[in-house]
Amino acid sequence: MNRQVYELGVGMRAPFRDWPTRLHVDLPLLVLLSLLSTIGLIILYSAGGENMDLLFRQLMRLGLAFGVMLTVAQIPSQWLYRLAPGLYGIGLILLILVMLLGDIGKGAQRWLDLGVIRFQPSEMMKLAMPLMAARYLQDRGIPPAGWDVPIILLLIGGPVLLIAEQPDLGTAVLVATSGVAVLFLGGLSWRWILSLAGTLAAAMPLVWNLMHDYQRRRVLTLLDPEADPLGSGYHIIQSKIALGSGGLFGKGWLNGSQAHLQFLPEGTTDFIFAVYGEEFGLIGLLLLLALYIAVTVRGLRISANGQNGFERLLAASLSFTFLFYVLVNTGMVSGVLPVVGVPLPLISYGGTSMVTLLAGFGMLMSIQTHKKMLAP
Repeated sequence: MNRQVYELGVGMRAPFRDWPTRLHVDLPLLVLLSLLSTIGLIILYSAGGENMDLLFRQLMRLGLAFGVMLTVAQIPSQWLYRLAPGLYGIGLILLILVMLLGDIGKGAQRWLDLGVIRFQPSEMMKLAMPLMAARYLQDRGIPPAGWDVPIILLLIGGPVLLIAEQPDLGTAVLVATSGVAVLFLGGLSWRWILSLAGTLAAAMPLVWNLMHDYQRRRVLTLLDPEADPLGSGYHIIQSKIALGSGGLFGKGWLNGSQAHLQFLPEGTTDFIFAVYGEEFGLIGLLLLLALYIAVTVRGLRISANGQNGFERLLAASLSFTFLFYVLVNTGMVSGVLPVVGVPLPLISYGGTSMVTLLAGFGMLMSIQTHKKMLAP
């Protein structure tokens, strides 16, 4: 009798223990992303001047983004593999439509207005690009060889040029990174790496001439922000002041002067890292970066456990692209990189990029949990 009760108890506990896998949720990844989102809400409340309406809107967007992540996690990786060409093709068509018919706002033509919905098709390419590149290499063989490299570079180059033309240099760089990461992770030979690096270096004068005036000013500002302290250099100078004034332990939550006295522009979006640094100091910044690294490591572990080349390349590319988001934003805020308008993942105020980002983590969860469901 006791044995039967014990076995019944074990049988009842087993489904409870397996709920993350049954719901296709990777629990470590979910916990890390939730921690980052919570920190984001805390610092946004301060950066936004204790504006509850701003906080509520961000909370609603987080709810939508996490809902999208859990929905995407239900899609088996073999379906992601099948959907890759279609998503890439639709994304490319939408980018062409943006160039022809897109809404213009703040000097940029980045949005499509369909009446009931207004969205930014370039965000879709952040997911479609690594999906397409990973599928191509899975079909053609890993590592890439022969004509595979130029073909993938063409697949990357088309959308990147269309996005850069909008202009949206930050998103263009992120889309290029997601595709190039697949190439490198797929075992690109050193001969190709050196050739591409040489070609890129030789093309720099042409790239400079093709850049818009404000983009050139951002690069020049990076080299000497004090040359125009009240103009193009103002953002970086105020950001550095905020980071430096935080010291080791920071001024304390809600006590940052740069954001609260409105010296720091875009304190809730692109430059929220500076607000965080002023209030929580170097120790707080290191803890935040440790969380970002932990998310990346978890993604790479999922990649290492992938069942095939497609899963491994897709998961690794999404993980490295996430880390690249962080490096670009923190480099931009600290004056190491030009200002390109890349938000700090799960911390900056915004919706579209957050949904895209968490949809990518939904793919990682799908790769991890569907593998477990198929395991004997």
